[in-house]
Amino acid sequence: MITQRQRVAAYGVCQQDEHLLLARWVSPDGSRRHWTLPGGKVEHAEDPFDAVVREVAEETGYQVRVEELLGMDSRARQVERGAELHHVGIFYRVQVVGGALRHETGGSTDLTRWVPLPEVRTLPRAVIVDVGLELHRRLPPTGHVDPIQAGGLLRH
Repeated sequence: MITQRQRVAAYGVCQQDEHLLLARWVSPDGSRRHWTLPGGKVEHAEDPFDAVVREVAEETGYQVRVEELLGMDSRARQVERGAELHHVGIFYRVQVVGGALRHETGGSTDLTRWVPLPEVRTLPRAVIVDVGLELHRRLPPTGHVDPIQAGGLLRH
């Protein structure tokens, strides 16, 4: 029997001077790391709009203003023996309005930095980074882009 789980998350796409704000995700046991967009789980009864502001502050130290809903991404994947995760990501364009860059301690990320856009594709990164950049670049009227396959430097 397949166990099914669903996760709803909100992510901030923050570009400034040809740099993208990224956070480095760390697995709970510390053995795996990859770059991701600042953001994360939408808590029960929390509005995704509020969740992205909260998550970006937790992971980066910045206060942000949401400028635009960019779109959504929906994907399912096997996560462990017989378990399937359905991930729904909601992407917003955000602008830094206060705070100071700092690294999260005791959370799911351990490092935050502004990455030059040409360097982003050379990093081990979550597929949501590419989805967010594509939504930001295209601004599709439907809020949807074709699925981006994970592989190589891309992680689920």
